[in-house]
Formats: sequence, structure tokens, C-alpha cells
Amino acid sequence: MLYDPTEHRIRSFVTRAGRLSTAQARALEELGPKYLVEYAKAPLDTAAVFGRKAPVILEIGFGMGNTTIHIAKEMPEKDFIGVEVHTPGVGSLLKQIGEEGVTNLRAIQHDAVEVLDHMIADGSLAGVHVFFPDPWHKARHNKRRLIQGPFVKKLCDKLETGGYIHLATDWEDYAVQMLEVLSAEPALQNTAEGYAPQPAYRPLTKFENRGIKLGHGVWDLVFTKR
Repeated sequence: MLYDPTEHRIRSFVTRAGRLSTAQARALEELGPKYLVEYAKAPLDTAAVFGRKAPVILEIGFGMGNTTIHIAKEMPEKDFIGVEVHTPGVGSLLKQIGEEGVTNLRAIQHDAVEVLDHMIADGSLAGVHVFFPDPWHKARHNKRRLIQGPFVKKLCDKLETGGYIHLATDWEDYAVQMLEVLSAEPALQNTAEGYAPQPAYRPLTKFENRGIKLGHGVWDLVFTKR
């Protein structure tokens, strides 16, 4: 997380420029009105958004959306909300929603901390996914990492009892920090002895496959709310 001195608040991201493709721009224009939920300082009525009452999974920082689409297709009985600040990623997700005919997925283009604070009711989530957040690998920048104690406490407040947090990273020192932070949260319990086996629903990305071939590691953590 970052402290923004201009707004005196914590932010969950750093804005980066990105080029919007023609297909992404078209998806934003044509599919945005249906699948893009506007940020508002009011609790989100997920039953109204999805037209049904189902367990809700929140994904923070979905990147270009490939993993998000895969998981939503694998779990049609659940509803998914992806939060991402970067416009090309949002456009990419919407494009894939249209191509794949996915109906149980919506996106919010906004800072995840503010979305959690204002749009997600306490005890309303069945799960939270945070896959490969920015590692801020330089030691002096580690304090900018998203997975810190206060943020994890905030996630716990939004989870229902028995709900889960699934994190994944390919930076070992960040994995160590994640394990320490989640283990220190009294509301959580680990589903494994240390790191978890990769859950079947999370696909390997092209980047991961390349890394594995080069001998790089990937660490998953799955904790549940007591």
C-alpha cells in the first residue's frame, strides 16, 4: 500500500501508463455499461448486480484478466468481482467476457482500498484473491507492498466466517512476508503447514510456466476466517 500525501490516504496501487488497444476500447464502450460497476460510496447490492444471490469472490488487481476469466468459468455457481485500476486491463477483461460469454463476473475500475471501505459490506465475501501483487523487490520499497497487517485485517472484516484469502507470488521474500502477516492475524487460520499446494482452480500463467522451466518458484497461501 502507498501513502498518498496529496490526498492523505492509503492507496493500493501505483498508476502506470498503458496503451489501450482498439479491441479493448471497443469492449469498454460496448460491454462496460453491463459489466463495469461504477465506484460509489455506498454498499454494493450484489444480488441486484448479478440478478441472483450467490457466494461472492473479490479479486484485487486482476491485471489483464486471463486468470479471472478462467476461474469464473470454472465456478459458475459463484459470482466474481474484479478490481483493477489500469484501463487496458479492464478493457482486456471486458473483451474476454464478451468472447467467452461469462455472466458471473463484474469489474470495478478503482482503488481496491476505497472499494473495500465503501462498497463491500462486512461479512459479505466468500473469498478474496490477490495474485502476483507488485513485489516492490527493493528492500527500501517493501513498505509499499499491498499485503500488510492493516490491509489483511480489512480483508478479514469483509469475509464471512469460513471465507478464505488466497494469495500467490513468485517472489520468495514476499511469500515469506505474506506468510508472516497472515499467520499474525488472529481471525485467520492456515489451511496448510506453511504454503499451500496450488489450488486446482488457479491456472498457471504463461509467465509462471516460463519461470518454472527456469527453476523459479511460485508460492500460494490459503487462509480461512475463523
